[in-house]
Amino acid sequence: MCEVIYLAGGCFWGVEGYFGRVEGVVETQVGYANSKVENPSYELVCSGVTGAVEAVKVVYENKELPLKEILLRFFDIINPFALNYQGNDYGTQYRSGIYAKDSVILEEVRGFVANLQKGFSQHIVTEILELQNFYPAEAYHQKYLVKNPKGYCHIDLSKALRRI
Repeated sequence: MCEVIYLAGGCFWGVEGYFGRVEGVVETQVGYANSKVENPSYELVCSGVTGAVEAVKVVYENKELPLKEILLRFFDIINPFALNYQGNDYGTQYRSGIYAKDSVILEEVRGFVANLQKGFSQHIVTEILELQNFYPAEAYHQKYLVKNPKGYCHIDLSKALRRI
C-alpha cells in the first residue's frame, strides 16, 4: 500500500533528487507546502510573503520502504538544527519540515523526532505539521537534477543508493 509524506529540507531539487533514487519510492513531486497564498509562484515563495516551504511530495510503498527508513534517510541529508536554511540556501522557504495529512503518520514522526532529540543537546528545529496545502512547482523545477545533472545540490545524492 502506498503512503504519502511531504519533506522539506532546503532546496527541493536535492531532496527530490535524493528520494527519487531510493528504492521503494513510487513517485516524487516538488512544490510549495502550507502556503498562505493559493497556487504561489517560485518568485512569490522566494519573497517570503506566502509562508510556504519548498517541499517534496514522496509517495512510497510502505511495505518495501517503512516510514522509519524514510525518516532516517531524511535526517541523514539535512541539518535538523538549522533554522530557515540548509546548505547555502537561506530563507523561510528553506526551513526543514515534515508534513502529512494522516495523523497516524504525524504521530509516528513526532515519536521518531522525540527519540532522535534525546541524542542531542542542540534543539531540533525541523517542524512537524499537518499538511494544509501543496501546490506543485513549475514544470522546470520537476526532476530538475535529472534534466540538469550538474545543477546545484547541497545533498550528496550517492547516499540514496546505500542501505540504511
